[in-house]
Amino acid sequence: MTPQIQQAGWSSAPYSIGEQHQITDGRILLIGGKARRAKQRRADYLLYYRRDFPIAVVEAKEAGLPAENGVQQAREYAQLLGLRFAYATNGRRIIEIDYTTGTEREVDRYATPEELWARLNGANGLPAAAQAQWLEPYNLTSGKIPRYYQDAAIRSVVEAILSGQKRVLATLATGTGKTSVAFQVCWKLWNSRWNRSGEYRRPKILFLADRNILVDDPKDKDFIHFGDARHKITGADPSQARDMYFGIYQALTTSSEDVFRQYAPDFFDLIVIDECHRGSARDSSSWRKVLDYFSAATHFGMTATPLREESRDSYEYFGNPVYTYSLRQGIEDGFLAPYRVHRVITTADAAGWRPNRDELDRYGREIPDEEYQTKDFERVVALRARTQAMARHLSDFMRGTDRFAKTIVFCVDQEHAAEMRQALVNLNADLVRDYPDYVCRVTADEGAIGLAHLHKFKDVDEPTPVILTTSQLLTTGVDAEMVKNVVLARVVGSRPEFKQIIGRGTRLRVDYGKEFFNIIDFTGTATQHFADPDFDGEPARIEQVTIDDEGEVVEKELSETDPPPEYPEVESEDDPEIAGVISEESDEPRKFYVDGGKVEVIGHLVYDLDADGKKLQVVRYTEYSARTVRSLFPNRDELKSKWASPDTRIEVLRELAERHISFDELVASTGHQDADAFDLLCHLAWNAPLLTRRQRAEQARKHAEDQFSKYGDTARDILRLLLDRYVERGVIQFNRLSDLLKVDPFDRYGTPSEIADRHFGGVPALREAVTRLQATLYQ
Repeated sequence: MTPQIQQAGWSSAPYSIGEQHQITDGRILLIGGKARRAKQRRADYLLYYRRDFPIAVVEAKEAGLPAENGVQQAREYAQLLGLRFAYATNGRRIIEIDYTTGTEREVDRYATPEELWARLNGANGLPAAAQAQWLEPYNLTSGKIPRYYQDAAIRSVVEAILSGQKRVLATLATGTGKTSVAFQVCWKLWNSRWNRSGEYRRPKILFLADRNILVDDPKDKDFIHFGDARHKITGADPSQARDMYFGIYQALTTSSEDVFRQYAPDFFDLIVIDECHRGSARDSSSWRKVLDYFSAATHFGMTATPLREESRDSYEYFGNPVYTYSLRQGIEDGFLAPYRVHRVITTADAAGWRPNRDELDRYGREIPDEEYQTKDFERVVALRARTQAMARHLSDFMRGTDRFAKTIVFCVDQEHAAEMRQALVNLNADLVRDYPDYVCRVTADEGAIGLAHLHKFKDVDEPTPVILTTSQLLTTGVDAEMVKNVVLARVVGSRPEFKQIIGRGTRLRVDYGKEFFNIIDFTGTATQHFADPDFDGEPARIEQVTIDDEGEVVEKELSETDPPPEYPEVESEDDPEIAGVISEESDEPRKFYVDGGKVEVIGHLVYDLDADGKKLQVVRYTEYSARTVRSLFPNRDELKSKWASPDTRIEVLRELAERHISFDELVASTGHQDADAFDLLCHLAWNAPLLTRRQRAEQARKHAEDQFSKYGDTARDILRLLLDRYVERGVIQFNRLSDLLKVDPFDRYGTPSEIADRHFGGVPALREAVTRLQATLYQ
């Protein structure tokens, strides 16, 4: 196959061929309390038009299989990689898939690099100058090679800009490297001297956000390669002699003047808007005037959570995304951490809270006699006992798992965050004695002190701070890779904000032991959002722990049709749009404060999606596995027909693995070590008789004698040895027949190809014999 590709000119510089190109890392599966990687996805061949510009994918099947067997996989890889050309081949026949024309046909040869390049640009209409700019190489001096989805996003965004699209949107889940994508986009355009006027000069680019941390980090890290071309705009220094500018809306629109008007309306060629679902995405935002003023520039928006709300519609402003990479896909590919959802229920949240008759709060005010629910706590009435119960449960949870696991606690407001911090300090006094900054509050009020705590918290080599309490400030823009616990002590009714909060924990650091994270939910926010069929993430574990003082199990069923809670979001001093609006100096306290009473945690449930991926509930692992099998296969015969054939068995195993079903874990749970994997599944799903592998092998030997008679003595010995290996290790090893035949005792008969040629009459005949043997096992 390689020679045919080389003959088309792909091995001559500047073109190249990438073999066995790794696309994904393989999903992290949480099975039996252990994290394991699923199989990586690899493309057989990638064809590169330039070093950083893949243009086609080739899926190669063995000579004995039809070329058509690779078509779906080739299509899938092309769509993943953002490519418009794909090939499926068995070495003799070649099927070409061309997304620019929508055609699929058998061809005599692979297209040459120039032929594919001409077709690609004929479809997108890029002129010659723009084509050269599109091919501008990446800046790889940092050692960061873009992942497949980042590469696809960069190519898509640059293509849209070069095509003249004035507003461009890219949607990538939190933790997937939006800043890296933005840097490479800017670098390619800047280095290729693209600009909106078509002159031969470098473009003027503005990177715009609504928080200093969102511009300072990119400026000092990814964008450092722009060197002296960088400049951060402040009211005191609106320099116009640089190329790569950084600014926050607040600095561009001060209370005394509009600093941005010191630049001509056509000064910038490109404006990159980070977290574009906030700030200027609102029609009524005071910051929209910045984008309106620089309307001549191309506007490139990035977000993990585009909005579809009235007067805040990201799609209405930018149009549909040119590229989307979801949280679900990031977890599926193994680039993001999976998570467990812990639903923790207090007595106040379970039954509500009502004041005693004529009960007064901390300030001597009578508390209105009403039934207060979760949505009211810390907004209308502050229950110190409830905050203490949450802090106690979190401290106990960390004692049982890891007391130095980085943790963010999202509270209702800054005041709630302060009280939660104090409670956690007192409950962890033994550690605070040695680590004074073990628990810190990071909100708008802390200013530089809070940012210093945050900087240490983000450092993977700094042991403390361990726990940060906050309200709104850390929902976005915090690249803290080691966050292992995301704690919801407030209701989050907004799905975009919920996704942003979850994103604080999705970064992986396997080298530091972070392979998943916990969502500890005291308010029901997470379980409600995950019950929404439109949400694109899914928890990864099923178990139940109760911590009732009397040992009673507390169960809570989630309705499959329950919508996410529509609780109003509390106004927070951390929100940059309303900073300073809420006065801390108000004579009248903003809520009622109750210092007495008793609140306890009465239940701790750990949820996962059921086998249908629809409903969060608690079940045993074996029950979950049984239900999953029944959902995939209507009956035992249907499963058997797919299991008996090696080609279809691979799909069965893949579907089971995607649903976190491990045979090792099932064996450990049931104790049936000698059972055939198929029989174990059928036994759990339909209560079928449980046969051992030895029993199946003996039955197969009786039925297979007629089949064996057509082969010579050596071939029959090899087939009998295969049955012996089945007894030892099961049928799944037959999926890798060539590897199996390389080891003892088969290697004494020669290499796999020699065994096939000498004793079976070729590879197809050997595969047919082994396939018939496997079918006989399940007669």
